[in-house]
Amino acid sequence: MVEYQQKDHYSINDLLDIVRLLRSEGGCPWDREQTHQSIRSDLIEETCEVIEAIDLEDSELLREELGDVLLQVVFHCRIEEEKSSFRFDDVCDEVCKKLIIRHPHVFGDVTANTTEQVLKNWDAIKMETKGQERYTDTLTSVAKSLPALMRAQKVGKRAMRAGMDFRCAEDAVACINDETSELETAIISGNKADIEEELGDLLFSCVNAARHLGIDAELALKSATEKFIKRFSVTEDLVSEEKLDMKNLPIEELDIYWDKAKSIISKMEEQKND
Repeated sequence: MVEYQQKDHYSINDLLDIVRLLRSEGGCPWDREQTHQSIRSDLIEETCEVIEAIDLEDSELLREELGDVLLQVVFHCRIEEEKSSFRFDDVCDEVCKKLIIRHPHVFGDVTANTTEQVLKNWDAIKMETKGQERYTDTLTSVAKSLPALMRAQKVGKRAMRAGMDFRCAEDAVACINDETSELETAIISGNKADIEEELGDLLFSCVNAARHLGIDAELALKSATEKFIKRFSVTEDLVSEEKLDMKNLPIEELDIYWDKAKSIISKMEEQKND
Protein backbone atom coordinates (compact mmCIF):
# COMPACT_ATOMS: atom_id res chain seq x y z
CA MET A 1 0.00 0.00 0.00
CA VAL A 2 1.35 3.44 -0.95
CA GLU A 3 0.88 6.55 1.15
CA TYR A 4 -1.39 9.10 -0.44
CA GLN A 5 -3.47 11.86 1.10
CA GLN A 6 -7.01 11.77 -0.24
CA LYS A 7 -8.73 15.08 -1.02
CA ASP A 8 -12.15 16.52 -1.67
CA HIS A 9 -10.95 17.94 -5.00
CA TYR A 10 -8.05 16.93 -7.22
CA SER A 11 -6.09 18.72 -9.96
CA ILE A 12 -3.93 17.69 -12.91
CA ASN A 13 -0.92 17.49 -10.61
CA ASP A 14 -2.77 14.96 -8.47
CA LEU A 15 -3.54 12.88 -11.57
CA LEU A 16 0.14 12.90 -12.50
CA ASP A 17 1.06 11.77 -8.98
CA ILE A 18 -1.56 9.02 -8.91
CA VAL A 19 -0.43 7.55 -12.24
CA ARG A 20 3.20 7.74 -11.06
CA LEU A 21 2.27 5.83 -7.90
CA LEU A 22 0.27 3.24 -9.84
CA ARG A 23 3.33 2.60 -12.02
CA SER A 24 5.71 2.47 -9.04
CA GLU A 25 7.06 -0.65 -7.31
CA GLY A 26 4.44 -0.42 -4.59
CA GLY A 27 1.64 0.37 -7.00
CA CYS A 28 -0.57 -1.77 -9.22
CA PRO A 29 0.87 -4.87 -10.98
CA TRP A 30 -1.42 -4.35 -13.99
CA ASP A 31 -0.50 -0.69 -14.41
CA ARG A 32 3.21 -1.47 -14.18
CA GLU A 33 2.96 -4.02 -16.98
CA GLN A 34 1.32 -1.72 -19.52
CA THR A 35 3.07 -0.38 -22.62
CA HIS A 36 2.05 2.03 -25.37
CA GLN A 37 0.94 -0.91 -27.50
CA SER A 38 -0.96 -2.74 -24.77
CA ILE A 39 -3.19 0.28 -24.04
CA ARG A 40 -3.34 1.57 -27.62
CA SER A 41 -6.91 0.34 -28.13
CA ASP A 42 -7.96 1.91 -24.82
CA LEU A 43 -7.21 5.37 -26.18
CA ILE A 44 -9.32 4.65 -29.27
CA GLU A 45 -12.18 3.31 -27.14
CA GLU A 46 -12.13 6.24 -24.72
CA THR A 47 -12.06 8.73 -27.60
CA CYS A 48 -15.09 7.06 -29.16
CA GLU A 49 -16.91 7.30 -25.83
CA VAL A 50 -16.20 11.05 -25.74
CA ILE A 51 -17.75 11.32 -29.20
CA GLU A 52 -20.76 9.34 -27.98
CA ALA A 53 -21.21 11.78 -25.08
CA ILE A 54 -21.01 14.71 -27.52
CA ASP A 55 -23.61 13.11 -29.79
CA LEU A 56 -25.89 12.55 -26.79
CA GLU A 57 -25.33 16.16 -25.66
CA ASP A 58 -24.73 14.77 -22.17
CA SER A 59 -22.46 17.19 -20.29
CA GLU A 60 -22.08 14.97 -17.24
CA LEU A 61 -21.08 11.98 -19.33
CA LEU A 62 -18.77 14.19 -21.42
CA ARG A 63 -16.96 15.34 -18.28
CA GLU A 64 -16.41 11.73 -17.23
CA GLU A 65 -15.25 10.54 -20.65
CA LEU A 66 -12.88 13.48 -21.13
CA GLY A 67 -11.31 12.47 -17.83
CA ASP A 68 -10.78 8.96 -19.18
CA VAL A 69 -9.06 10.37 -22.28
CA LEU A 70 -6.91 12.62 -20.11
CA LEU A 71 -5.90 9.58 -18.08
CA GLN A 72 -4.73 7.89 -21.27
CA VAL A 73 -2.64 10.94 -22.18
CA VAL A 74 -1.07 11.08 -18.71
CA PHE A 75 -0.43 7.32 -18.74
CA HIS A 76 1.40 7.43 -22.08
CA CYS A 77 3.41 10.42 -20.87
CA ARG A 78 4.38 8.55 -17.72
CA ILE A 79 5.68 5.61 -19.76
CA GLU A 80 7.90 8.00 -21.71
CA GLU A 81 9.02 9.81 -18.57
CA GLU A 82 10.23 6.50 -17.12
CA LYS A 83 12.43 6.19 -20.22
CA SER A 84 13.68 9.76 -19.72
CA SER A 85 12.20 10.64 -23.10
CA PHE A 86 9.69 13.38 -22.27
CA ARG A 87 7.25 14.43 -19.55
CA PHE A 88 3.66 15.63 -19.45
CA ASP A 89 4.96 19.19 -19.06
CA ASP A 90 6.87 18.81 -22.32
CA VAL A 91 3.66 17.82 -24.10
CA CYS A 92 1.91 20.89 -22.68
CA ASP A 93 4.86 23.08 -23.65
CA GLU A 94 4.88 21.83 -27.23
CA VAL A 95 1.15 22.23 -27.83
CA CYS A 96 1.17 25.74 -26.32
CA LYS A 97 4.03 26.80 -28.59
CA LYS A 98 2.21 25.27 -31.56
CA LEU A 99 -0.96 27.22 -30.80
CA ILE A 100 0.94 30.49 -30.45
CA ILE A 101 2.90 29.94 -33.68
CA ARG A 102 -0.21 28.97 -35.66
CA HIS A 103 -2.26 31.93 -34.44
CA PRO A 104 -0.09 34.90 -35.49
CA HIS A 105 -3.29 36.94 -35.92
CA VAL A 106 -3.84 36.62 -32.16
CA PHE A 107 -0.31 36.47 -30.73
CA GLY A 108 1.49 38.38 -33.51
CA ASP A 109 0.99 41.17 -36.01
CA VAL A 110 -0.65 39.18 -38.81
CA THR A 111 -4.16 40.20 -39.87
CA ALA A 112 -6.81 37.51 -40.38
CA ASN A 113 -10.40 38.68 -40.07
CA THR A 114 -12.11 35.66 -41.61
CA THR A 115 -12.06 31.91 -41.04
CA GLU A 116 -10.74 31.42 -44.58
CA GLN A 117 -7.73 33.67 -43.88
CA VAL A 118 -7.08 31.87 -40.60
CA LEU A 119 -7.10 28.44 -42.27
CA LYS A 120 -4.87 29.63 -45.12
CA ASN A 121 -2.31 30.96 -42.62
CA TRP A 122 -2.63 27.78 -40.53
CA ASP A 123 -1.86 25.54 -43.52
CA ALA A 124 1.11 27.64 -44.62
CA ILE A 125 2.59 27.72 -41.12
CA LYS A 126 1.97 23.99 -40.66
CA MET A 127 3.82 23.17 -43.89
CA GLU A 128 6.75 25.34 -42.86
CA THR A 129 7.06 24.08 -39.27
CA LYS A 130 6.70 20.43 -40.31
CA GLY A 131 9.21 20.80 -43.13
CA GLN A 132 6.64 19.88 -45.78
CA GLU A 133 8.14 21.03 -49.07
CA ARG A 134 5.58 19.45 -51.44
CA TYR A 135 1.80 19.29 -51.43
CA THR A 136 2.18 15.51 -51.48
CA ASP A 137 3.78 15.76 -48.04
CA THR A 138 0.55 17.21 -46.66
CA LEU A 139 -1.38 14.21 -48.02
CA THR A 140 0.99 11.53 -46.78
CA SER A 141 1.01 13.12 -43.32
CA VAL A 142 -2.68 12.28 -42.82
CA ALA A 143 -2.64 9.45 -40.27
CA LYS A 144 -3.19 6.01 -41.80
CA SER A 145 -4.83 4.94 -38.53
CA LEU A 146 -7.82 7.22 -39.14
CA PRO A 147 -11.12 5.58 -40.18
CA ALA A 148 -10.95 5.11 -43.95
CA LEU A 149 -13.79 7.51 -44.79
CA MET A 150 -12.43 10.21 -42.52
CA ARG A 151 -8.92 9.83 -43.96
CA ALA A 152 -10.22 9.91 -47.54
CA GLN A 153 -12.16 13.11 -46.87
CA LYS A 154 -9.13 14.74 -45.26
CA VAL A 155 -6.83 13.73 -48.11
CA GLY A 156 -9.33 15.09 -50.64
CA LYS A 157 -9.55 18.36 -48.74
CA ARG A 158 -5.79 18.80 -48.73
CA ALA A 159 -5.58 17.98 -52.43
CA MET A 160 -8.20 20.67 -52.99
CA ARG A 161 -5.95 23.25 -51.33
CA ALA A 162 -3.31 22.37 -53.92
CA GLY A 163 -5.81 22.97 -56.74
CA MET A 164 -6.45 19.29 -57.49
CA ASP A 165 -10.21 18.97 -57.21
CA PHE A 166 -13.51 18.85 -59.05
CA ARG A 167 -14.79 22.16 -60.35
CA CYS A 168 -18.16 21.73 -58.66
CA ALA A 169 -20.39 19.32 -56.75
CA GLU A 170 -22.10 18.25 -59.96
CA ASP A 171 -18.79 17.04 -61.40
CA ALA A 172 -18.02 15.16 -58.20
CA VAL A 173 -21.41 13.43 -58.29
CA ALA A 174 -20.99 12.60 -61.98
CA CYS A 175 -17.75 10.82 -61.12
CA ILE A 176 -19.78 8.42 -58.97
CA ASN A 177 -21.63 7.29 -62.10
CA ASP A 178 -18.35 6.80 -63.96
CA GLU A 179 -16.86 4.74 -61.14
CA THR A 180 -20.06 2.68 -60.86
CA SER A 181 -19.76 1.75 -64.53
CA GLU A 182 -16.13 0.74 -64.04
CA LEU A 183 -17.11 -1.39 -61.04
CA GLU A 184 -19.81 -3.12 -63.08
CA THR A 185 -17.24 -3.90 -65.79
CA ALA A 186 -14.87 -5.32 -63.19
CA ILE A 187 -17.64 -7.49 -61.74
CA ILE A 188 -18.35 -8.92 -65.19
CA SER A 189 -14.65 -9.75 -65.60
CA GLY A 190 -14.73 -11.65 -62.31
CA ASN A 191 -11.25 -10.44 -61.31
CA LYS A 192 -11.42 -9.91 -57.53
CA ALA A 193 -8.43 -7.56 -57.43
CA ASP A 194 -10.02 -5.33 -60.08
CA ILE A 195 -13.36 -5.42 -58.27
CA GLU A 196 -11.72 -4.35 -55.02
CA GLU A 197 -9.85 -1.53 -56.76
CA GLU A 198 -12.94 -0.20 -58.54
CA LEU A 199 -15.07 -0.48 -55.41
CA GLY A 200 -12.44 1.55 -53.58
CA ASP A 201 -12.51 4.18 -56.32
CA LEU A 202 -16.30 4.33 -56.06
CA LEU A 203 -16.15 4.83 -52.28
CA PHE A 204 -13.48 7.53 -52.69
CA SER A 205 -15.69 9.28 -55.26
CA CYS A 206 -18.62 9.21 -52.83
CA VAL A 207 -16.39 10.83 -50.20
CA ASN A 208 -15.37 13.58 -52.65
CA ALA A 209 -19.00 14.20 -53.54
CA ALA A 210 -19.88 14.42 -49.86
CA ARG A 211 -17.11 16.98 -49.31
CA HIS A 212 -18.33 19.15 -52.18
CA LEU A 213 -21.88 18.95 -50.86
CA GLY A 214 -20.75 20.03 -47.39
CA ILE A 215 -21.49 16.60 -45.91
CA ASP A 216 -19.26 14.70 -43.47
CA ALA A 217 -18.99 11.25 -45.08
CA GLU A 218 -18.25 9.55 -41.76
CA LEU A 219 -21.35 11.02 -40.11
CA ALA A 220 -23.48 10.33 -43.18
CA LEU A 221 -22.56 6.65 -43.14
CA LYS A 222 -23.08 6.51 -39.39
CA SER A 223 -26.61 7.92 -39.80
CA ALA A 224 -27.34 5.51 -42.63
CA THR A 225 -26.20 2.59 -40.49
CA GLU A 226 -28.40 3.68 -37.58
CA LYS A 227 -31.34 4.06 -39.97
CA PHE A 228 -30.74 0.55 -41.30
CA ILE A 229 -30.67 -0.89 -37.76
CA LYS A 230 -33.95 0.83 -36.88
CA ARG A 231 -35.67 -0.45 -40.03
CA PHE A 232 -34.22 -3.92 -39.49
CA SER A 233 -35.58 -3.97 -35.94
CA VAL A 234 -39.11 -3.01 -37.04
CA THR A 235 -38.94 -5.54 -39.88
CA GLU A 236 -37.99 -8.28 -37.43
CA ASP A 237 -40.85 -7.25 -35.13
CA LEU A 238 -43.32 -7.51 -38.01
CA VAL A 239 -42.03 -10.95 -38.98
CA SER A 240 -42.07 -12.15 -35.38
CA GLU A 241 -45.68 -11.02 -34.92
CA GLU A 242 -46.62 -13.63 -37.50
CA LYS A 243 -44.58 -16.32 -35.70
CA LEU A 244 -42.05 -16.46 -38.51
CA ASP A 245 -38.24 -16.46 -38.58
CA MET A 246 -36.49 -13.96 -40.85
CA LYS A 247 -33.79 -16.35 -42.00
CA ASN A 248 -36.40 -18.80 -43.29
CA LEU A 249 -38.06 -16.24 -45.57
CA PRO A 250 -37.01 -15.50 -49.17
CA ILE A 251 -35.68 -12.00 -49.77
CA GLU A 252 -38.78 -11.13 -51.83
CA GLU A 253 -41.00 -11.61 -48.76
CA LEU A 254 -38.54 -9.81 -46.50
CA ASP A 255 -38.64 -6.84 -48.88
CA ILE A 256 -42.41 -6.62 -48.33
CA TYR A 257 -41.93 -6.48 -44.57
CA TRP A 258 -39.07 -4.01 -45.08
CA ASP A 259 -41.33 -1.64 -47.02
CA LYS A 260 -43.96 -1.91 -44.27
CA ALA A 261 -41.29 -1.09 -41.69
CA LYS A 262 -40.24 2.00 -43.66
CA SER A 263 -43.85 3.15 -43.79
CA ILE A 264 -44.34 2.62 -40.04
CA ILE A 265 -41.17 4.53 -39.16
CA SER A 266 -42.08 7.35 -41.55
CA LYS A 267 -45.50 7.76 -39.90
CA MET A 268 -43.91 7.69 -36.42
CA GLU A 269 -41.47 10.43 -37.42
CA GLU A 270 -44.28 12.54 -38.91
CA GLN A 271 -46.26 12.27 -35.68
CA LYS A 272 -43.16 13.17 -33.69
CA ASN A 273 -42.63 16.32 -35.75
CA ASP A 274 -46.26 17.45 -35.51
